[in-house]
Amino acid sequence: MVMSNTNSEMQQYYELSYYTLAHPGPQFIHQHIVDAFAAQTANHDTKSIAVAFALIGLSLYLEKNCTGKQVQLAHMALTNRKKDWPRFDLPKDRGEITVADVLSKPEGEERDAMIHAWCASVWQAYRDTHTEIRSLIANFLSHSSTTA
Repeated sequence: MVMSNTNSEMQQYYELSYYTLAHPGPQFIHQHIVDAFAAQTANHDTKSIAVAFALIGLSLYLEKNCTGKQVQLAHMALTNRKKDWPRFDLPKDRGEITVADVLSKPEGEERDAMIHAWCASVWQAYRDTHTEIRSLIANFLSHSSTTA
């Protein structure tokens, strides 16, 4: 599914952001919804750094089990290390789960599990970029404690 980033979708994203920003615990799941939404709604006008950071964040979360705070720290480290980001092909379908699907779940464990499923759905939609994203992580974050 490709989202068009309409006012309704943005309102849903803001509602979910309110939930994740107020979420208790050290995981900082807000970063994961930022990355999933950015990758799912990217278009030809989206800056290459935004797509790269979203995909790097999803990879770190799903493949290295990083918390949102660790992903955020990785993004900060990357900002200081690289200036030119590759432009990734945007897949036609961006995952079957949307922000609306996440909001349809009750707050708490069910919604948190749906956030994880949403991230996995978007990451899988970008499967053709996985090798390049893993390479970026290895090349630019290999000495960082955020991915350990």
